[in-house]
Amino acid sequence: MEPDDMQDFAAEARRFLDAHVAKAPDRTALTWGEGDDTMAYFSSLPPEEEQEHVQRARQWQRIRHENGFGWITGPPEYGGRGLTPVHDLLYDSIESEYDVADTGVLGVVGLGMIGPTILAHAQQHIKDRWLPAMYRGDAIACQLFSEPGAGSDLASVTTRAVRDDGGTSRSSGAESGGDWVIDGQKVWTSVAQHSQIGLALTRTNPDAPKHRGITAFLIPMDTPGVEVRPLRQMTGGADFNEVFLTDVRIPDDHRLGEVDGGWTVALTTLMNERATVGSEGAGPVAAALSPDRLSALMRATWTWDDRALRARLAELLVDAMATEHLNARALRKLRAGTAPGPEMSVSKLMYGQNLTRAAHFVSDVLGPRLIADTGQWGTYAWSELLLATPALRILGGTEEIMKNILAERVLGLPKEPVATAAKEVRP
Repeated sequence: MEPDDMQDFAAEARRFLDAHVAKAPDRTALTWGEGDDTMAYFSSLPPEEEQEHVQRARQWQRIRHENGFGWITGPPEYGGRGLTPVHDLLYDSIESEYDVADTGVLGVVGLGMIGPTILAHAQQHIKDRWLPAMYRGDAIACQLFSEPGAGSDLASVTTRAVRDDGGTSRSSGAESGGDWVIDGQKVWTSVAQHSQIGLALTRTNPDAPKHRGITAFLIPMDTPGVEVRPLRQMTGGADFNEVFLTDVRIPDDHRLGEVDGGWTVALTTLMNERATVGSEGAGPVAAALSPDRLSALMRATWTWDDRALRARLAELLVDAMATEHLNARALRKLRAGTAPGPEMSVSKLMYGQNLTRAAHFVSDVLGPRLIADTGQWGTYAWSELLLATPALRILGGTEEIMKNILAERVLGLPKEPVATAAKEVRP
């Protein structure tokens, strides 16, 4: 990949964005007591406003798709550009400078993970039906993986899929191997309430080793027997859901991969997981690490003379500045046509840690103001970020997983020992 190619692509992206949207305001600029003081990582909008948010996301995705930026790495036959992941990352970094609709409801799981899995494992007519619709913004996808008794241990799924060769398939003219009847429960399913399709892992062979008895299916969410129930978070919103599957009949042509070969499909999905957490310089909580806001908060609460708090603030801002420079370094590599190295993993790890430390620092500054809404601007509003901090250290890869990746794949440290069952010794 030549640097000139990246420069031309960046210039094209800026021309597109300049023609359709305005530059984003400085999210860290502050006049104390003025403007919106919201400090929320997850949405807590009323249902009507949330629907409007989803519609804006669909509209912006459609505009991107019509102008060649809807699926930058995708095959041209499905409306993609056929470019590299580096182009994709470069576009994201440029778009973050503009005031565009948040398309996370479409892209984090659906476009980033499920779309590539459909491309790799689905039958042709499924690709033709869903891939253009997803990347055009017409369809939203969710991931039906986790279960109440099998969170991170995906190989322990118990949702059952039983073949019914006597069933009548509703496939669109494709050759079918009968139907499957699916029963079970999924949990922590993001955007299921907005989704048209879901990628589900099911148990099809309970007698096989647990990794080998799993089959993946693409389930239209309007199929009879699919029920979505919202899970209320302690932040007040309901971004996640539990999904009940009761006698859900799915044509065999909606199967992804081989029967009992769903673990391979699951790995494809997980390997395509994009970084779901951005840099500190963008996003809904960018101001959480703003020196102006944090120092103004201390002055407004008469804690500026507390030397211990000021020392903690300095340490926090130094770490935030270091992470910002790390992101800038990765961006320079992108613009030069070089894929970044471990910077993105370190940045993701630091992002969650920095925001968590900021929320805990603010809780010490505010004291009771954080748990009782007195109406004072810029105080109680921080409670939503504090309540979201446990999730920040889990989503997009837990801290423990990220540290293992950096230790083993970047620093070359020995892998952790893996416990193995002792072999049976026969006389």
